[in-house]
Amino acid sequence: MKIHTCTFLLLLLSPFSGRKELEFAPTARITSSPQKLNNEKPGLKNIIFKSTDGGQTWQDISEGLPENFKENGFYANDQGIYLLYGNGVYHRNINSQSPFWEKEILINKQPNIAPGDSSLFAYGNDGPFLQKINGTRVWSPLYSNFQGGAIHALLETKGGSVFICSDRGLYKSDKSGKSWKQVHTGGWVMKLAESNGVLLATSQGGILRSTDEGEHWDLVISEGGVGIAVECINGGFAAITYNTESKTRRVRISYDGGKTWSPIDAGLPPSLSIASIIQAGENFYCGHPDGIFRSSDQGKSWSLMLPSVENKVFNLTVSGKVIYAIPRDGGC
Repeated sequence: MKIHTCTFLLLLLSPFSGRKELEFAPTARITSSPQKLNNEKPGLKNIIFKSTDGGQTWQDISEGLPENFKENGFYANDQGIYLLYGNGVYHRNINSQSPFWEKEILINKQPNIAPGDSSLFAYGNDGPFLQKINGTRVWSPLYSNFQGGAIHALLETKGGSVFICSDRGLYKSDKSGKSWKQVHTGGWVMKLAESNGVLLATSQGGILRSTDEGEHWDLVISEGGVGIAVECINGGFAAITYNTESKTRRVRISYDGGKTWSPIDAGLPPSLSIASIIQAGENFYCGHPDGIFRSSDQGKSWSLMLPSVENKVFNLTVSGKVIYAIPRDGGC
């Protein structure tokens, strides 16, 4: 049974006591200056937006996608943006100016997509795994022997290991995937990020960290709630967690490989549904129920750049200086 990610997270929020409630700085400010969308063309709308000027203006690039399109997964790289829907991967080149999306057919419906060290992966909650053969439209099956439960995420590291996040924990293998070793137990693991030999993961207990290629893991952010997101930023990491005392999602950054963390959300309206945090250039961008916020001063203040669409929360991804925003119910 497929469980919506946000519902799954909220069901698993654990009790917490004994901490002083985290407060939001009263001196932080929010500058509200949202920009209108510059799309006046007919056709499909509000599936995906793109900004090439630091979030000042946004273009709705949904036109060209199939009618009734509902995005299931996404990934951006230097080749553009990839969206998953049904049994297809829809790709739009980063420099495309026309409503053109290229479709590649998959073997089965795959609701998730992830980058590998060498190519892209697509996978379902129960498998199978597919890997794109570079330079072709061919997706080849692999990891057919994985038996670790419902699949949430996959990461192929630069060191040559493959990790699968599941509802049973975290599993590791070499690139062949012939055998799998469980390297973390104690509940589900949802997302992974890697930078400079450090791995971070969102878990049922908060944010996990490993410095030995995933053999051992320590809990580095634990606030009674779950880990929501981890992302690589310039020189470090960003993370979103749920705090059970403030009853909000908190946003933090780390510049020492995830050892210590600093909050950057004092200027954001407190919310249970903050969905994403990314960096593009020198700016941070946050997907919030009120819309997309930008900070140019390391999170001391935030400006609203694009209001929410249809009461959805934007999930954000970045390719160089190009920002893509995908609105989703609840942000997940």
